[in-house]
Amino acid sequence: MSSDGPSGRASGGQLEERVDLSKETDEKIAQARSLIETSQSNLREALALLAALEKRCRIGNDSPSLVSVCEASLQLCKDCSDEEALISTLKNLATRRSQKTKAVSALVEKAIPWVLKGKGFEPLDVSNEEQKAIREKLVVALRDITDGKIFLERERARLTRALAIIKEQDGDIPGASDVLQEVHVETYGSLSKREKIEFILEQMRLTLGKKDYVRTAIVSGKINRKAIAEEGMEQEKIQYFTLMTEYHKHERNSYELAKDYHQIYQTSTVQANEEKWREALQCTVVFLSLSPYSMEQQDMLNRINIDPNLEKIIACKDTVKLFLKKEFIKYPMPYQSELESLSVFHADGEVLMAHWKKTFRTRIIQHNVRVASLYYRRIHGKRLAQLLGLSPDELEREIANMVSNGDVYAKIDRPCDIIRFAQKKTPEAVLSDWASDVSSLLNLVESTTHLINKENMMSQ
Repeated sequence: MSSDGPSGRASGGQLEERVDLSKETDEKIAQARSLIETSQSNLREALALLAALEKRCRIGNDSPSLVSVCEASLQLCKDCSDEEALISTLKNLATRRSQKTKAVSALVEKAIPWVLKGKGFEPLDVSNEEQKAIREKLVVALRDITDGKIFLERERARLTRALAIIKEQDGDIPGASDVLQEVHVETYGSLSKREKIEFILEQMRLTLGKKDYVRTAIVSGKINRKAIAEEGMEQEKIQYFTLMTEYHKHERNSYELAKDYHQIYQTSTVQANEEKWREALQCTVVFLSLSPYSMEQQDMLNRINIDPNLEKIIACKDTVKLFLKKEFIKYPMPYQSELESLSVFHADGEVLMAHWKKTFRTRIIQHNVRVASLYYRRIHGKRLAQLLGLSPDELEREIANMVSNGDVYAKIDRPCDIIRFAQKKTPEAVLSDWASDVSSLLNLVESTTHLINKENMMSQ
């Protein structure tokens, strides 16, 4: 034991005894370095010397000396360029029985600059395959050490992203995605809001690259949309909704796509760039036109219709007005070829482009059927088909689909070729409407009488 006495003894079981080994630590570290300077083959001997001292510091609760010994052990391995000894020493020291948290933190902080650039998550560049393999082994070893340790959450998140980047550079997208999924960063309290969002966005990007769309939907729900709508989070907001457009294109959900592009359009950085907001607004109008009819879709159409920027894009302006008017739309629309020539139609292959073009025609037909149901109680099928420019069979098929979806009420009398859009009222419904009308009339008469009497009293 050292001649230095204890700096504090246990008192009533509340304090642990601490032995001051700082002087001996300085001497042993200097001795170990001199062994290495004499010959790098003395590395094992130097590590053994420090290992014995490490045990005494750990048992004696001398945390400052323990940290110094651990860092010195790693530095000796690094100076000798013995990467295998470095990884082995790192694991051994970090997994010692009753190892201090300060020592584990110091080991990780000491080793991280040897695999990562600065304070970020980018892995260090390597020049050959051997260095690349060693870098990956060291990253994996550090991740294993930080696993389950709350005081090393930030370091584990950085190392995980670094390992994902390494795997992605090797072309292993599924492996990179699986590595990131292991970290539930939303539960980490030591990371800032921005860091958490960036990590989750990376998870989304890799799960999309892996084509795991179910996992993408789950991961996307971890991001609070109010958080990315805050000032200063514009880049993260654009990245999030851009990733969501990829997911919704796969799902072929045109209304969600319209909302995604509208969120991008409303971002301040996009508003400041005319080229970007034009593209976002065009995509919003296109996918809104492709969306099935609903109150939400109509509300969004009306909000976009009063947007002053819409006046600068004639094709989009006229398209929105056509879908808001209660009038038949002739197919193809005046600017349909211009809208279908947008890059968003062609960016995802011929199959999806054909789907969007077919959907465009379907939405126009459905709009025209709804307009017809407003103006006709009943009409001959051939006449309606002539008005809409369809064959009788296609018209019947579309009306049947709309009735099945609850979009419109209709009954088709095939022998008579008559389509009824107005539901026939039962005698009870007619009587109920009559009673309601009489009640409204009596209320009106009573109000009028009251106002006349009031005027008479005021004039006297």
